[in-house]
Amino acid sequence: MEVDVRAISEKIERESAFVDLLSMEMNKVIVGQKHMVDRLLIGLLGNGHILLEGVPGLAKTLAINTLAKAVDGAFSRIQFTPDLLPADVVGTMIYNMKENDFSIKKGPIFANFVLADEINRAPAKVQSALLEAMQERQITIGDETFKLDEPFLVMATQNPVDQEGTYTLPEAQVDRFMLKVVIDYPKLEEEQLIMRANLTGAYEKVNPVVSLEQIRKAREVVNEVYMDEKIEKYILDLIFATRYPEKYGLENLKGLISFGASPRGSISLAKAAKCHAFIKRRGYVIPEDVRAVVLDILRHRIGITYEAEAENVTAEDIVNQIVNVVEVP
Repeated sequence: MEVDVRAISEKIERESAFVDLLSMEMNKVIVGQKHMVDRLLIGLLGNGHILLEGVPGLAKTLAINTLAKAVDGAFSRIQFTPDLLPADVVGTMIYNMKENDFSIKKGPIFANFVLADEINRAPAKVQSALLEAMQERQITIGDETFKLDEPFLVMATQNPVDQEGTYTLPEAQVDRFMLKVVIDYPKLEEEQLIMRANLTGAYEKVNPVVSLEQIRKAREVVNEVYMDEKIEKYILDLIFATRYPEKYGLENLKGLISFGASPRGSISLAKAAKCHAFIKRRGYVIPEDVRAVVLDILRHRIGITYEAEAENVTAEDIVNQIVNVVEVP
């Protein structure tokens, strides 16, 4: 087995060279927020969608815009509002009087990178219009179905739920996001740099440094990252501990969890761990890769009970407890 892993490692060393280029390009504009930039790359390589949560003004939109510029792809932005209609997202059929026929006008969802800005300000009807696109990678308008271009990545931003005029996203939709990343305020020194750059307009121009073809190729290589059976078992233990905590000596969590992570959770955790290894330019997954991404993969997949809310226990606290107790291979 040793030889194989070495060969894979060498291949990944070669293929992942662009990751540094991409990070450098994004860092021209994004100050700090390394965690967010890394997670955007994991979503891109893992063919998964990303939900960014944070108060307004933390460069969520800017980060996604910058990524789209650094990867030579089509970018579109949909600002979600309470009066948005599904047709505003996917497109609609327009009657053409001259031809006496209907023609199809495609909506902004037809792009490689779609920014769904403030997704939790729109009602469920519009959010469900995104679901088909996110899950099936296709759009149906009238009786025609269109395949979406690859890579196709939805990056949604949302404001914390207790803000004015926000709707909670339905569980089924939240589950379709591979990662949910919570963004915090920048550090003082970072904010000083942000302030200066904004006042002087000293931002550098972001250039496309990676082609869509390179991204497609990298995605295939990510699948080759070696994952030992022990690591697979570790991932499954983490997932199963969210469903049956009492089997892992976590009886205290039984009354706090209303539902655990779905199989989509285990698939996403395995995929994200492989992407993390790829970004770190390693050909095999170690437990650290799993632990690095577990919070972003699971924080939105665990339902908490009223008891947990009353005790101020969050899904993150539950994930942290599970990670501390489940045995590391």
